[in-house]
Amino acid sequence: MKAQRMFRSLVVGLSLASSALAMSCATSTTRSVETGVAKALISPEQENQLGLQLKTELDTKQQIVYLNDPTVVSYVRGVADKVIAFGRKDRPEVTWQVFVIDDRKTVNAFATPGGYLYVYRGLLETAQNEAELAGVMAHETGHVVARHAARSLVAAYGLEAIAGVAAGNNPGLAAQLATTIAAKGLMLAHSREDETEADEFGARYTSAAGYDPHGLVTFFGRLMEKSGDTPGLLAYLSDHPATSDRIAHVNAYVAQNGLAGSELGAATYGQIRQRLATLPTATPAAAGAAPAAAPPPSAAPAGTPPPAAAPPPAAPPPK
Repeated sequence: MKAQRMFRSLVVGLSLASSALAMSCATSTTRSVETGVAKALISPEQENQLGLQLKTELDTKQQIVYLNDPTVVSYVRGVADKVIAFGRKDRPEVTWQVFVIDDRKTVNAFATPGGYLYVYRGLLETAQNEAELAGVMAHETGHVVARHAARSLVAAYGLEAIAGVAAGNNPGLAAQLATTIAAKGLMLAHSREDETEADEFGARYTSAAGYDPHGLVTFFGRLMEKSGDTPGLLAYLSDHPATSDRIAHVNAYVAQNGLAGSELGAATYGQIRQRLATLPTATPAAAGAAPAAAPPPSAAPAGTPPPAAAPPPAAPPPK
């Protein structure tokens, strides 16, 4: 009872603070409060459960086809693990997993709560070196570290709804929220502020891993060459800040923080791209196949299998 009273007091206090900020404070302050609320009310276990539900959606509803070439998948997970190592220091409670979606027409990557990172084959075939891939994976790692998805929950559904889920007062509401999130793709469409912060994580983690921190910048440049400064078909840039602004910001951030690193990994990455070119393209007929007959994610602790899938809600479109 005492714990319940303390929890109710916390909810009331946070509700008043959130309401006041919504009326009178700047967006950056509101985001800070939303992040604090998310951290206080949404546990790592709940984030992981939501990420697992969304993965189940991808597997069963959208019937996502995962790349099952062990060489390519192991390589991607190995590169990702180098930057995830720094994300793990910032959020040691997260169990990270990396998946490669076998869709060469989609240039995209996204992260969901619980440390589930996804990258499309089309992005792998667009990037030209390891530093660019590392930059993208570090960017997605940053979304998880900064709890952007959990913050979006608070912003979209309000403190009372999320507090009710956190308190376990309405188990059905958790499933309902997951269904709505999946249908709207809320977790996959971040605000401009979130994207800017994730870009900074991307540059910082990439540099810490020894890569050229401009890898994300050069990758953005390649996308601009294909789609222009206003993103169109390239899903990785949809709902993101204008690419030229992002490039300028990352370059300034690298310079201001003295971020170093020179590794590009162009030769090794070239071999992977050559191998990708020889692999068959996934067909709809393969969509019902079991996902990823590949090694366990290198980014997850050894010997730790993914948790059992929860009953799926609805299917989320990638951002």
